[in-house]
Amino acid sequence: MRNRYIVSYDIRDPKRLRKVFVCMRGFGESLQYSVFRCDLTAREKALMITKLTDIIHHRDDRVMIVDLGPSEGRGAECFEFLGQSRALTADHVVIV
Repeated sequence: MRNRYIVSYDIRDPKRLRKVFVCMRGFGESLQYSVFRCDLTAREKALMITKLTDIIHHRDDRVMIVDLGPSEGRGAECFEFLGQSRALTADHVVIV
């Protein structure tokens, strides 16, 4: 079973920021700068956390992971945009 997560990050160093962005592209869809929507199994989430842990500096950087619950069901209804909206894909394939 997959859960939908919002992953947001604040990375102080531009080189680490780029590495985190590239890492996150393998796990989800970029919604905004430094914000991703990820549909992950528990194993994929653990792998994502491991990879991010290897990149970030824990004293300087911050990653927030919000669990929105099962991917099926609520879908795009979890998201509301003001201004320029973004079409969300119905299903997202995760390539790790």
